[in-house]
Amino acid sequence: MDPVSFYQAQLTGQTEQLLKTKKKLTLLATARGLSFLLAAYMVYLGVQGSGYWFFGAVLVFAGFLVLISKHTDVRYHRDYLKALITINKTEIEVLCGAWNHLPNGNEYHEPDHVYAQDIDLFGDNSLFQYVNRTTLSDGKHVLAQWFKANETSAITERQQAIAELADLATWRQEYIASGRLIKTEVDTKTTLGWLANYTPFLPGLMKWFPKAFSLGSVVMLSTYFMGWVPGGILTFWFFIGLGITGIYVKRVSRLSAHTGKIAQVFQQYHRLMALVERQGFESTLLQKTKARLEGEAGTTTKALKQFGRYLSALDQRNNVIIGLFTNGFFLKDLWEVGRIESWIAQNGKHVKDWFVVLAHFDAYNSLANYAFNHPDHTYPEIRKDGPVLEAVAAVHPLLGPDAVTNGFTMQANRFFVVTGANMAGKSTYLRTVSLLIVMGNMGLPVRAKRFMYSPIKLITSMRTSDSLADSESYFFSELKRLKFIVDALETESYFVILDEILKGTNSTDKAIGSKKFVERLVKAGATGIVATHDLSLCDIANEYAEVENHFFDAQIVNGELYFDYIMKSGICQNMNASFLLNKMGIVD
Repeated sequence: MDPVSFYQAQLTGQTEQLLKTKKKLTLLATARGLSFLLAAYMVYLGVQGSGYWFFGAVLVFAGFLVLISKHTDVRYHRDYLKALITINKTEIEVLCGAWNHLPNGNEYHEPDHVYAQDIDLFGDNSLFQYVNRTTLSDGKHVLAQWFKANETSAITERQQAIAELADLATWRQEYIASGRLIKTEVDTKTTLGWLANYTPFLPGLMKWFPKAFSLGSVVMLSTYFMGWVPGGILTFWFFIGLGITGIYVKRVSRLSAHTGKIAQVFQQYHRLMALVERQGFESTLLQKTKARLEGEAGTTTKALKQFGRYLSALDQRNNVIIGLFTNGFFLKDLWEVGRIESWIAQNGKHVKDWFVVLAHFDAYNSLANYAFNHPDHTYPEIRKDGPVLEAVAAVHPLLGPDAVTNGFTMQANRFFVVTGANMAGKSTYLRTVSLLIVMGNMGLPVRAKRFMYSPIKLITSMRTSDSLADSESYFFSELKRLKFIVDALETESYFVILDEILKGTNSTDKAIGSKKFVERLVKAGATGIVATHDLSLCDIANEYAEVENHFFDAQIVNGELYFDYIMKSGICQNMNASFLLNKMGIVD
């Protein structure tokens, strides 16, 4: 089944489920209202006559509470189905070309990154905007770091992980939908900071004493109602409990000031954890990621839910009447604090790993979603020898379905000098090659009939800007970038991509400087591509066997400019600036 058909089928089924769920909600709401009215009426009858009506009212009210719980569950399921429907609608829109409304990741923009700015990795109409489907802020951050990592190890493992998750489309959608329903007032960073800085204040005695005191209270209350113990002794016992609780009241209050917001994180994240723990994975990387959840299957989910309950229980101490009774007889605050501190002592050191696992699966889901949406793309073949890059029918991943493809072979320690007319396709070609490397290193399939490469890091200089803040001219900014590239090549290998270097100086100086810079790269054994309008740079190929000339051209056919966007071997002979100036009426 092709992706669009899959999403449409999902959409149809989920829409039908949503209609049924809404009807169920209406019935539950009606039953809940009627049960409450019935309970109230039975209380009224009890006041007017037989006390048996009170017993009936208690039973009906218990049913009312059950209906409230059931209504809450069904309402969550309704919201969950709505999230799934939105997910499938979004994917259909994206595959139809409407994706500019998605988060663009502009906050991850780094002007000095080795390639991110030059190849439009973040921002509007960027690859990140097209790929990102993360539902957690941590997952989005992890995905952005992977885009910028320039990492060449474990590529095969990443490919296998992405391919496996691509086949788990329904599971991925369940994960994303569950994540979208998470609404917390604090993030995981704040939660982890609170856990790391928390200092226990209950002595060891108070870990078990509340249980013993509660048992004593049960005995005291029972004997009081049997008439064996006078009310004065029971009252004295009650105030002893309040006194013990009062010793710690300030510290408990400081703790409870945080528990409500922190509880939200644990109460909601457990749904994602349950999905991870229940799903078996075959690829090594996913197994390693899941293995960071220590213990038996399901134990992490249980621990998250448990801690959420503990925190929430302490947060409910704000009810003064209930608080007085439960603390006076059962030391409830100390009981809850003891459970919280015991949980932190046992699990606190693991929580960071748990959140990391969820963030990584969130990021992997985005990569897998891209792979699923593009079954015609191919996973790069990793080579240890042979050409550094060899592509068959490659094209930029964000271009339309009718985009022209190009093939090329790049041997190690070779350099392409690419010339061409304006708008002929040079810059698009440079970005296509750049994304073949970046996406290949990430483990993603690429838009090509076939792509073989020896994993290599990427470094570029294609888009330089001046800096008013640093009083830095455009030309000096570019010189710094070129120096950055030279220094980087001294420590490790990179695939270098340059576009029209030294634009900030005059033509003669530019030609001399560009030639010397490319010569230095060639002598250093670098591999890469430089695009230029300066045909004199092509002369380097006459001096160095490692340099090849290629070009994109334009032709004037019946008074109109025609581009075929195909890279050819040789030097461009047709330029189009004068023709375009005349065509647009700028000059005669």
